[in-house]
Amino acid sequence: MSNKLFQGLIYQMKEAIDRNIGIIDDKGVIIACSQLSRIGESHKEILEEVSYTFDTITWEGFTYRPIGSHARIEFVVFVEGQDESALNIAALLAISFSNIKTLYDEKYDRTNFIKNIILDNILPGDIYIKSKELHFDSEINRVVYLIRFQSKSEVIPYDIIQNMFPDKGRDYVISVGETDIVLVKELKTSVENKSIESFAKNIVDTVSSEFYMKVVVGIGTVVTSIKELARSYKDAQVALEVGKVFDTEKSIISYENLGIGRLIYQLPATLCEMFLQEVFKRGSLESLDRETLMTIQAFFDNNLNVSETSRKLFVHRNTLVYRLEKIKKLTGLDLREFDHAITFKVALMVKKYLISKPNNY
Repeated sequence: MSNKLFQGLIYQMKEAIDRNIGIIDDKGVIIACSQLSRIGESHKEILEEVSYTFDTITWEGFTYRPIGSHARIEFVVFVEGQDESALNIAALLAISFSNIKTLYDEKYDRTNFIKNIILDNILPGDIYIKSKELHFDSEINRVVYLIRFQSKSEVIPYDIIQNMFPDKGRDYVISVGETDIVLVKELKTSVENKSIESFAKNIVDTVSSEFYMKVVVGIGTVVTSIKELARSYKDAQVALEVGKVFDTEKSIISYENLGIGRLIYQLPATLCEMFLQEVFKRGSLESLDRETLMTIQAFFDNNLNVSETSRKLFVHRNTLVYRLEKIKKLTGLDLREFDHAITFKVALMVKKYLISKPNNY
């Protein structure tokens, strides 16, 4: 919100309030005041005290009242005096400025603008017009992160991410649900372009170590135009949904690394069922026990290498060969042959996908 707007409001109130009044920003600096000479003064000690109590305080002849939440104070209003009138005036100023700020943000705030874009609440033709009004750089690399909190805490998810990315001029934090937070991150340098997953890892590690909460992060595609942010957001959503099916152990899933899982996820359930029936004899896939399935997974993880797989499983090479022969008899597929292995791998993923859609299978 513009400091000039705050100053204009205070100037209009000056005649009605026969006291020195003003407002301090979240860095402890007076940004508007009825006594013009005080603008620019730093009062971090006031900000710290109000942040600690999150309540109205009196300090050296003035009354101070916060605007914002306990997790993040945005402004502090102050009124000359420590009497009951000063207390009442401070309360009225806080309510007035808070409501005005909300109305202003809804019309002009960049974060609200970004939210409307990713949720498709703004016409494509209006995007560039609005970006010019907000002096928004519309042609720059950006990526969307969808952060899903899987555990609850007293700390609000939005506040956690906002405090991690406080630069509102470059990074935009948006709440899109009770557990889902969107981070739209600007990528100005080549280093930042290469650190997309590092940013996600930092989020996961910080939330886990400092707040003891579990999150999964879906990463959308990097886009160069502001109007493409909606696509990046949808890609991040797909990343989380596909990851929930095929990469349940991962806490970071990138859309660009989904591979064949992304294709399977888009297939109709009936087509998947037909595929399984064609590949396997009826009931053959269900007949594979847990040990056999673990052997198959280990064989895939070690690039179909019999010697390496047997070493990792701590079994004799001949034991592994026997198991592979058993699988061949049950399914008709020899996993030592590349084409058969690919078919089997895809079939297992298709089966996993169908299980995740109980209404269709």
